[in-house]
Amino acid sequence: MRVEVLGTLRGEAAGVSVLPSASKPRQILALLALNAQHIVPVPVLMEELWGAGPPRSAPTTLQTYILQLRRRLRSAIPGAAGVWDKNVLVTRHGGYLLDVEPSDIDALEFDRLAGAGHTAYEIGDMAAASASLAAALRLWRGPVLADVPHGRHLGIEATRLKESRLGALERRIGADLRLGRHREVLGELCALCERHPLHESLRALQILAYCADGRSSDALIAYKRLRETLVEELGLEPSPRIQRLHQAVLRGEDAVEAWAGPLRGAGELTG
Repeated sequence: MRVEVLGTLRGEAAGVSVLPSASKPRQILALLALNAQHIVPVPVLMEELWGAGPPRSAPTTLQTYILQLRRRLRSAIPGAAGVWDKNVLVTRHGGYLLDVEPSDIDALEFDRLAGAGHTAYEIGDMAAASASLAAALRLWRGPVLADVPHGRHLGIEATRLKESRLGALERRIGADLRLGRHREVLGELCALCERHPLHESLRALQILAYCADGRSSDALIAYKRLRETLVEELGLEPSPRIQRLHQAVLRGEDAVEAWAGPLRGAGELTG
């Protein structure tokens, strides 16, 4: 069985879709998948579906939704009815568990690959970091659970995954810069800076890429745009760290050294 949440919700077993059509069973499947091989307590599932004040009928209704999901599983492998579905969607004391391999859940596989990429980056293996992080990012098809309502718990997971994706993207670009791929990433960085105009680290990577390409004037323009946006939107000046980077570009000094500064570790570039 495979469940994908990094985009619209997908779920299949033996090549057959097991996705329910109703929104609440879809929420349950998504939350169980994101916690694969771990028990999700009944109160957590009820809070996800109905918020802090579930109706009195919530426990019975939740059991009905679980039965609907099991029926979908049975429809995928009819010959294993009554055995396979209960071994996959398992009832445990106080909750339910989806017993599938983490590698069969795209979000959990993203976490694994991104973790490997971050580890490789920290020890200075930029080629391995770029490859692992790129593989993690390729799992994304769109916003997390784009077609599923988010209660409290799915909302928390969606936010976590969104931030993790951005962090993986920054690190992958940082690794690519260390590998001399500044021209390959400049277009991507320009688009990202337009989508995230207040994000200092992305703008710093853009400045570093411009400097590596010998385009100091464009690097200074990029800093100017960041500063103007921060002052206009938030009433804040850029952080001291990116101001040091700006000064290094003005003086023709090593931009990577200025950005990493005392925060740099082995192979560090993006902080």
